[in-house]
Amino acid sequence: MTDCLFCKIASHDIPVKAVYEDDLCLVFPDIHPQAPTHLLVIPKQHFAKVTEATASLLGHVLKTAADVGSGELPGGFRIVVNTGADGGQTVDHLHLHLLGGRSMHWPPG
Repeated sequence: MTDCLFCKIASHDIPVKAVYEDDLCLVFPDIHPQAPTHLLVIPKQHFAKVTEATASLLGHVLKTAADVGSGELPGGFRIVVNTGADGGQTVDHLHLHLLGGRSMHWPPG
């Protein structure tokens, strides 16, 4: 998708400081962090929302978030997936928020 911000990031048309990258996904810092550590995990293939992705891709992206979180945030972390306007999704490309570096409270808000 040519007008998608995250597709441009995934294709390296827009540079980011990658924390992790493989053939299927990319992890990089959020430009509007909501915690001391706030990383985004995106699949390189475009899916507008979580409901469109395959189970195998979702498993890979979630496992990547967990592995990066374990390495970057040994005290614990939160993984969030916003879906649709009412769910708080602001970029129409599936992405996971990996948040940590402080105590996470519940409910999140």
